[in-house]
Amino acid sequence: MASKTQKKPKAEDVSDVEMKDTEAQKPQSEIDALTIEDIKDHIGIIEKSVVNKEPRFVLRVLRQLASTRKRLNDAVLNQLTKTYVSDSYEFKANLLSFFPSADSKDEKPHARSVLTEIYIHLLGLISLLDNNRLNDSIPCAQALINRVMSVNKPAMHLLGARCFFYYSRAFEMAGRLHEARTLLHGRLRTSTLRHDSEGQAMLLNLLLRNYIHYNLYEQAEKLISKTTFPENANNNESARYLFYLGKIKATQLDYSEAFKNLNQAIRKAPQNAAIGFKQAATKLLVVVQLLLGEVPERHIFRDQHLRLSLQPYLQLTQAVLAGDLAKFSSVLERYSEKFVKEGTMTLINRLRHNVIKTGIKSVALSYSRISLADVAEKLQLDSPEDAEYIIAKAIHDGVIEATIDHEKGYMQSNDSANVYGTNEPLKAYHERIRFCLDIHNHSIKAMRFPPKSYNDNLEDAQKQREREQQDLEYAKEIAEEEDDGML
Repeated sequence: MASKTQKKPKAEDVSDVEMKDTEAQKPQSEIDALTIEDIKDHIGIIEKSVVNKEPRFVLRVLRQLASTRKRLNDAVLNQLTKTYVSDSYEFKANLLSFFPSADSKDEKPHARSVLTEIYIHLLGLISLLDNNRLNDSIPCAQALINRVMSVNKPAMHLLGARCFFYYSRAFEMAGRLHEARTLLHGRLRTSTLRHDSEGQAMLLNLLLRNYIHYNLYEQAEKLISKTTFPENANNNESARYLFYLGKIKATQLDYSEAFKNLNQAIRKAPQNAAIGFKQAATKLLVVVQLLLGEVPERHIFRDQHLRLSLQPYLQLTQAVLAGDLAKFSSVLERYSEKFVKEGTMTLINRLRHNVIKTGIKSVALSYSRISLADVAEKLQLDSPEDAEYIIAKAIHDGVIEATIDHEKGYMQSNDSANVYGTNEPLKAYHERIRFCLDIHNHSIKAMRFPPKSYNDNLEDAQKQREREQQDLEYAKEIAEEEDDGML
């Protein structure tokens, strides 16, 4: 009976399995040949970008970089270097030594543009980083950047920005990120003078990452205050900039601005990709929201891509909402290494005051009058004097409305005021309206407008309308003549 109930595999499933088997059975030489052909197509697109002076063609190649890097190996890079890198390129011999191959053919280099050689060099650097060859990646990255800085073409902006990213990444993986800072500063100045918005956005993000890596938040704040992030930068760089800005503002106790920046960073991030970025941004956003005294939405912790990584932060949220200091300390002790690794430990330590404030708020709502000794016992504080100090601070900050009788040692809660009789609803509506206006402004700035040749088409359309008007008048004249003939 069990064999009869088994479902037969569909024809499509069988064909998919057969295709996977045939791909797995392909020899490595054939796979390498297909990879080289794909890269040749990319080189053709780069050459087209140089000829037509259209930088957007380079963007197509860079979007394929994630899939291309998975198929790179020594044989492919050796063959590409021999074919497309000229002999006059000083670093060609080093590239061939980095990627030795006995199967590659000796070919005369094809005459190509400088951008093609830089693209091949970039693929070599990415392969070195993927294979963790850090000693070779540093000189390779330095030679690549020297070549990039010698070229000043509009088509170079996108490719050059990506080269600087991997240059900084090479130094970061080698533990020498501080050494790249001087060159990045100088190049940021050059990109600003040349109106290179892509390079300016990338370099600004790399410098902020450099400062945050070494906890130099004051220098990062000075850099932000003296620079302007380009408005026409792509969404990915804008999301990174907003994330770094949110982290800096959170460290400097500006939680409202940090919350706004982190929210915008998550919204600007790709919806179906960049899972790691969204996890890091959401973790920081949850902590900032708790520091603001707000409750993170439940659906954040139920997202399939965020559920596991946010599990410690869910327990942290539960402890803060309950005002349970013992549970908060337990979560902090259990996941302390994880919090330190993710860079949120400093902010989480500040949540202890929020846990106590939440506990005081729940006590004030539950009791109209309670002794300071009982408050200290419920909040697990050391003494009634500590409870008195914390309650006084909560009253001063507007967390609760109560009075303290110091002589008799108790706290008297006041009647809660009607929130609709205050300016709080007005402030909430103001924030929502401002948010909607910001989205409208960003949407308009992100629109692509037609080129100048569009005006020629308008003139043609106007001539067409005049011609149609003349045809109508001619048709009327013919009709009048026919009517006269009928008479």
